[in-house]
Amino acid sequence: MTLSSGNLTLEDLTALVRVGEIDTIVVAFTDMQGRLVGKRVSARLFLEDVASHGAECCNYLLAVDVEMNTVDGYEMSSWRRGYGDMAMIPDLGTLRRAPWLPGAALVTADLQWLDKTPVVASPRQILKAQLARLADRGLVPYVGTELEFIVFDDGYREAWKKGYRDLTPASDYNIDYALLGSTRMEPLLRDIRNAMDGAGMYCEGVKGECNLGQQEIAFRYTDALATCDNHSIYKNGAKEIADAHGKSLTFMAKFNEREGNSCHIHISLRGTDGSAVFAEKDADYGMSPLFRHFLAGQLAVMRELTLFSAPNINSYKRYVSGSFAPTAIAWGIDNRTCALRVVGAGLGLRVENRVPGGDVNQYLAVAALIAAGLYGIENELELDDVFVGNAYESDAERVPASLREAAALFATSVVAREAFGDEVVDHYLNNARIELEAYDAAVTDWERVRGFERL
Repeated sequence: MTLSSGNLTLEDLTALVRVGEIDTIVVAFTDMQGRLVGKRVSARLFLEDVASHGAECCNYLLAVDVEMNTVDGYEMSSWRRGYGDMAMIPDLGTLRRAPWLPGAALVTADLQWLDKTPVVASPRQILKAQLARLADRGLVPYVGTELEFIVFDDGYREAWKKGYRDLTPASDYNIDYALLGSTRMEPLLRDIRNAMDGAGMYCEGVKGECNLGQQEIAFRYTDALATCDNHSIYKNGAKEIADAHGKSLTFMAKFNEREGNSCHIHISLRGTDGSAVFAEKDADYGMSPLFRHFLAGQLAVMRELTLFSAPNINSYKRYVSGSFAPTAIAWGIDNRTCALRVVGAGLGLRVENRVPGGDVNQYLAVAALIAAGLYGIENELELDDVFVGNAYESDAERVPASLREAAALFATSVVAREAFGDEVVDHYLNNARIELEAYDAAVTDWERVRGFERL
């Protein structure tokens, strides 16, 4: 058995089950809100049945709000349709150890209806459809996601009881790149890094960030689907490990008025032979025509596809001038004031999209990046001149300022409907509608503080 990487074959798993080292398999997928959901099954049942046939789950898992309330407006799942089942079909290529869960392994599943047709509105399926479009052109995407989070000394249940108010961040000042201030969190951070390596990922390292208690753990880029699968497992596992340490951490885009949590997404394309199709020697900035078209597509449809990069009310509170979160839809060479930052050379030449926050559903965001790039390639769009200077002060178009604006743009996007299909577009527009209605009905602490006595 080659177990050092954390990845498992079915034969590896069988041997580990036989000696009693693994007794539980987590069969999981990523829901609309970017959460890992599914069920734990006995290792014996997994080997005898689930590995080959899958496991059922209620189809409402792709038709609820963030609080798991059943809501109306979804074609796939409703009281009228009886809330039936769909099947989680394990992708055995994703089978791995889960070192932070004693005796457990984990596998990522694709969703099928019981007639074996795919659930097209599931995030992983949406990405796979865009990967197929690239494959038709002989192109393979490589992706890296950079998730930031904020650590608190309060545990999750304590934080819940406090209503997430008056929490104690795990540092007292800005610790961006600071070693001393981050060392206090190192027992937790080390456990996360080592656990993810033990689950077959390639952890590059960790660094402090600007907000109090804020950190970023980075992982080596790989093919787009594997990166997105790993992203969900890491995000869920980091919370579980923090909980075991009596601490909590949040990936929400904007926890407070200080710096938000970003999830910059790096993407590049290669030929099926591994060639660097984004790079061209002696061209301006070393960028091939294909890369220029790809980048032009990002700029052309970024506003109308932002819903897939910023899916929540809170997402839009990151976009503050001078905050390192983008406001201007512009591209620059190693320019962090632009929404799109071009970095690297050769095989490493890529674009970093700085729009997504830590709350992003990575499958949807990467699918949107690919769809936008293909729109630029198919139409041979010309790339605007590189932006030099402070894009916050530019007259470039702006990232949508609210979920309401982003949803309206997504609803009328021809590119979105052609790339994803009406079923997917309508499904995620309904999700946005549900969130907007919930937000509009909420009475906030901000309103009480301003209005209780003084109005």
